[in-house]
Amino acid sequence: MSHSEASAGPPAFSIVIPVYNEEESLEELLASIETAMKALGRSYEIVFVDDGSIDGTLDTLKRLSQIRRHVRVFSFRRNLGKSQALLCGFQMAAGDYVLTLDADLQDDPNNLRPMFDHLTSQRADIVSGWRKERRDNALKVASSRLFNRVMVRLLFGFSFEDMNSGLKLYKADVARELRLYGGMHRFIPLIASEMGYRVVEFAVKHNERKYGSSKYPPAKILTEVPDLLTMFFLIKYTTKPLHFFGRIGSALFAVGFACLAYLTILWTQSIPIGTRPLLTFGVLLVLIGGQTVFTGLLADLIVNVNQNKRQEFPLRHVSDRTAGP
Repeated sequence: MSHSEASAGPPAFSIVIPVYNEEESLEELLASIETAMKALGRSYEIVFVDDGSIDGTLDTLKRLSQIRRHVRVFSFRRNLGKSQALLCGFQMAAGDYVLTLDADLQDDPNNLRPMFDHLTSQRADIVSGWRKERRDNALKVASSRLFNRVMVRLLFGFSFEDMNSGLKLYKADVARELRLYGGMHRFIPLIASEMGYRVVEFAVKHNERKYGSSKYPPAKILTEVPDLLTMFFLIKYTTKPLHFFGRIGSALFAVGFACLAYLTILWTQSIPIGTRPLLTFGVLLVLIGGQTVFTGLLADLIVNVNQNKRQEFPLRHVSDRTAGP
């Protein structure tokens, strides 16, 4: 079945590609996707999300979308990051399944067929590509393994072989349920697993980078450690922040209250307490503990207000022939 023959209804696959300064690779990438999808024989669309590129990426995407009806382009006014680009692509995707891949030609579109077979046979919600024979420098590979196999396991009790792979296949409704910001795209398998979705990995072919340089240097792992700690808090307490703040606040309040109770007993025995540092310490702990609990209450209210809120994006360009009038 050709794409044109199936374009009357929603496509079977939406291929979402976040792009940032990848002008040189776009035409070759598009050709490889079209070849792979022609062999697959299923209807599809390609959704490019330009993350505020400053080279000729947007001009190239505009030109490509004008001669291909199945190519849709969304462009941010400024660089918002990969998480926001993916989130935009998920919201705009019209297919039953969503495939994400990077625009640097390292992800092979021919992986789609075996990944789809694996998703179906495993009854999974997400198949995450595992770059088993990764074509990157040794330092980058080593830092990735340290992050995936050691740090993640220490915090969460389980890990993935290659959590940060850009090549992933989703059921569309699952992709739309994800709420991403900051560097959260690196933790999608963790987030989805904690949401109750079944995530499996599948060994995929990985190519060497052909153009430009990586947007992800090995030193990036230094920023991932605090991100991972933030992720731990968000996964464990994002829907129940009062549990986190409440425990800390209650502990502080209890210690402060015990200090003041002890001083009260001394005071009833006519022992001076006004100059004791313990009095100041106890009062501070009670106040800080109470404020911490109150912070948890406010956080709970914010979570409830913002739940299911649809994200808007500062788009500067949209090339979308599927949009209504």
